[in-house]
Amino acid sequence: MADRPELPDNDVQWRSAGDRIQTLLDACAANGTAAYDRAQQLVREVVGLYGAGLQRIMELADAPGVAERLATDDLVASLLLVHGLHPHDVHRRVCDALDRVRPYLGSHGGDVELLEVTHDGTVRLAFKGSCKSCPSSAVTLELAVEDAVRAAAPEVTSIEVRSQPDTNVIRPESLLSRVHSNGHGSSSWHPVPELADLGPGEVAGFLVAGTALLVCRVGAQTLVYRDHCPVCDDSLAGATLHAAMLQCPRCHTDFDVVRAGAGPDGARLEPVPLLARDGVPSVALHATGVPA
Repeated sequence: MADRPELPDNDVQWRSAGDRIQTLLDACAANGTAAYDRAQQLVREVVGLYGAGLQRIMELADAPGVAERLATDDLVASLLLVHGLHPHDVHRRVCDALDRVRPYLGSHGGDVELLEVTHDGTVRLAFKGSCKSCPSSAVTLELAVEDAVRAAAPEVTSIEVRSQPDTNVIRPESLLSRVHSNGHGSSSWHPVPELADLGPGEVAGFLVAGTALLVCRVGAQTLVYRDHCPVCDDSLAGATLHAAMLQCPRCHTDFDVVRAGAGPDGARLEPVPLLARDGVPSVALHATGVPA
């Protein structure tokens, strides 16, 4: 299992463009107030120029489907949001974000329903379905949902989670507050474009940010787990996949990768959030390198 090569230049790099711009501005401040003010003015002029250009593009994009394609492209959509030009309202964008994350929720036996988007920007959600008492599943589900919603609708001020009355659903209290208070808020997303090349029935190992991961492809679903067998406390390297069942090559224990990595006697694999960000498969890991 080798570490991944450096990513080529592509749309992914623009996700952190704002941070790089701020770093450059801070560097300009070292040369005095006048230099910093000129740098800020330059950024404002460039942003204004591109904003005007985007507005003209949206006005001219009257061919059937063109505006929709622009609005659903992650990179273009982020620029449209910055300039207040996105054609979809916040409710539509939140709905679309939830639709994109539902395959991941479904892989853990869960689902999410949008209850409302309030006038002050609060999104209220209800999680449904069983997380089967998976020790990390509920947290990873909410982390994935929060990330998807905030990327699609940065103007959202808060996200509240309610439970359904079933006894097996994700617990009533919102885990998002605990995610941040317990340090999960320091999680970061790492692009792994190689995941898109995985074929149905294949299992592959990846080393991402120092963390060994096992990736399974079941039909159209790609599922990511930490490379660790909870039964024999060893690596899953060399594991085989039969339908949705992953067998540890050492202790021969079977785990259902579609149902949150469920194994015998309550044993479970540790799931890792997987989302397409800027069109590239990406996994969420803590800043310390363990799965989010």
